[in-house]
Amino acid sequence: MSNTSFHDLKDTSVFITGGGSGIGASLTEGFLRQGAKVAFVGRSDASEFVERMEAETGNRPLFIQCDITDIPALKAAIADSAKAHGPITTLVNNAANDQRHSTMEVDEDFWDWAQSINLKAYFFACQAVMEGMRGAGGGSIINFTSISYMMGNTGYPAYTTANSGINGMTRSLAREFGPDKIRVNALAPGWVLTQKQLDMWAEPDALAAHLERQCLKEHLSPDDIVTPTLFLSSNASRMITGQSLAVDGGVVVSG
Repeated sequence: MSNTSFHDLKDTSVFITGGGSGIGASLTEGFLRQGAKVAFVGRSDASEFVERMEAETGNRPLFIQCDITDIPALKAAIADSAKAHGPITTLVNNAANDQRHSTMEVDEDFWDWAQSINLKAYFFACQAVMEGMRGAGGGSIINFTSISYMMGNTGYPAYTTANSGINGMTRSLAREFGPDKIRVNALAPGWVLTQKQLDMWAEPDALAAHLERQCLKEHLSPDDIVTPTLFLSSNASRMITGQSLAVDGGVVVSG
């Protein structure tokens, strides 16, 4: 875990979707170590993770069990978080599902589920925090997307469609929310070797081929995503909005 400090994040109210596993768990820990008041949602029970985080950081997160595709439940979790910790000033839309599929396998139910978890929930979380951020004098929203659509990857077209949509949504909301000092940015991780990735898809040949595409010849870990997220949450990035930041070791380029 990086030892970089963003002192203005201390005591701020942070809400993270999918904050109990994978990249999300590292994000939760990262914000806790900055002294932030962190609430997170996830489908699976995270009680053990909460206890471990309190023991290791001295800062106890608030866990609310929730399926983010249930929009009323997501909105209720956001409201409960604000009640416990004060108006949310950092929202991290992290939860996603990159289940592999081919175009011919997709039916309407799968399509709707993929968009619901990977795009729809992001929009309504942004909507739900907007008034609180406005009342607090501003805030930061970080929408996690992926470099997969920039690479034109195959194997999950519904997922890459949602990823691209996240960027369009981010730009529009940055324009709409900007007058209230609410910044909205996207963060696009590369191939981050979470335990799920290692268990399901990280075969040696695939890892080697991807590393060849990176400028920096090291595999990414969840910790590599934490500091850029903290930066986008902090006043250190106060004039950055409507942008998509790729954290991928140099696979994709922009400009």
